[in-house]
Amino acid sequence: MFAKKLLHTATTKLHHNINHQNLKGCLTPQDLDFQTPLHYGIPSTASLLAFDPIQRLLAIATLDGRIKVIGGDNIEALLLSPKQLPFKYLEFLANKGFLVSVSNDNQIQVWNLENRSIASTLQWSSNITSFSVIYGSKYRYVGDDNGLMSVLKHEEDGQLLLLPYHISAQSLTEAAESSCPDHQTVVGVLHQPSSSGNRVLVAYESGLIILWDIFEAQAVVVRGDKDLELKNGVVGQPEHDLEEKEITALCWASSNGTVVAAGYIDGDIMFWKTSTTESSKKQKAAASNNNVVRLQLSSAERKPPVIVLHWSANTKSQNDCDGQLFVYGGDEIGSDEVLTVLSLEWSPGMETLRCVGRAEVTLIGSFADMSLLPSAINNTGADLLVLTSPGHLQLVNHKDLSALTSQHEKRITLSSLECPAVVPTLNPVINTAKLISLLGNENTSKFLLEIATNLKASPTQKSEGSGWPISGGIVYQFNSPEGYVIERIYIAGYMDGSVRIWDATSPVLSILCVIGAIKDVEVSGSASTSPVSELSLCSSTS
Repeated sequence: MFAKKLLHTATTKLHHNINHQNLKGCLTPQDLDFQTPLHYGIPSTASLLAFDPIQRLLAIATLDGRIKVIGGDNIEALLLSPKQLPFKYLEFLANKGFLVSVSNDNQIQVWNLENRSIASTLQWSSNITSFSVIYGSKYRYVGDDNGLMSVLKHEEDGQLLLLPYHISAQSLTEAAESSCPDHQTVVGVLHQPSSSGNRVLVAYESGLIILWDIFEAQAVVVRGDKDLELKNGVVGQPEHDLEEKEITALCWASSNGTVVAAGYIDGDIMFWKTSTTESSKKQKAAASNNNVVRLQLSSAERKPPVIVLHWSANTKSQNDCDGQLFVYGGDEIGSDEVLTVLSLEWSPGMETLRCVGRAEVTLIGSFADMSLLPSAINNTGADLLVLTSPGHLQLVNHKDLSALTSQHEKRITLSSLECPAVVPTLNPVINTAKLISLLGNENTSKFLLEIATNLKASPTQKSEGSGWPISGGIVYQFNSPEGYVIERIYIAGYMDGSVRIWDATSPVLSILCVIGAIKDVEVSGSASTSPVSELSLCSSTS
């Protein structure tokens, strides 16, 4: 009843003030648009990941139009889209201070991270089915269900400019001297590494893959033709004709763009070579089993589609195509939900492919997305970040991933670290909490600052997020105890008997201290702890 009366009173006052706009202090429609400006932790509806390798920022999109941006030192920003719709693509403009999202209604949004607002939007007229950013540039590729590949440019102020350069499926396949079905959907558009930005790989749902030279306006390589024969792969089959089948995932599988990995709806993975030592016509005429290798995660007759493919180079290898392939899907139907990591090596001349290590990451919940976080130091490898529903982040260290090459084809399970929470709610389980004002109680503020300073100075004191690779954002630090006063604190009690205290003066919470669990009286030689059920602070005496 109170909520109804509040809304009725506010609405009545709003209508009154609209008719009397000269009155001061009138309500506006924005005053009644109640939203959550701050949020800690991973939203339960999280669905997509994006990572800025330079600023070390992580973005997490949700199914209800929110985007969390997470950095080091408890930096957590919340971006709210005007439309509460899921996102299907999320990309950083690396080190530019902008984030690009594509919603389910095909609106492209550019977010200004400094202002935490939308800098520009562009409504696409068709269904966007592929979206990729050319790393280190202002350009990105867009593919849609009409078979059209378009190019966007990002201006310095965040505005999007649709360039006149676009290619239809019909014109592309005609130039490649290949057949084109009536309805071609672009499922992947990838800039080729080491091509100075002039070559792009376009993959269609039907299985056709074309490497296109933008400057010369011609097809360099055509792959996916039905008459190509297959070469045995890690788990191979006898050579036979390749039937047309749908591509469901795509990624480069080499650091120089000479091999592309494609996942298919039947669970197969194909490694297509895109070597350009010969002309495209000669390559097409000489199409053979040397151009493709099949890989199967399972020998089962029926397998689920390959949903996600990512590849990371083996920095210790001299071969640009050796590395690790991260796969979700393609395993046996009914098996436990895992993310598979394969360590792959090519033979000299790239005739055969060998798996020298296989590992599985057991998922906490249902798979949502994954991202590779390149090392910020000496390019020593990449960490693996896996997002699962509802709202879990798992980290696999690159050292554990690098150890795969020494497993000699053994199937192992990789351990993972969960995302450290600023305010833990489940590990341990929170039981009670209070937000307390310390205004006018400088003694308590000094007391808590001294505790926090002593704990941080202790060599044995470790942060709960130690080893976590997300380090970007505006660093929040205490001023000197003489010049800084804590105005608010947040206290939480837990089921394990522990108590945590945070500085809540600013929206960026900072841990002050953790009071360990107080053990109960021993019973039968064992000690237990009781949950904290009530909290109270006498601020005058601390």
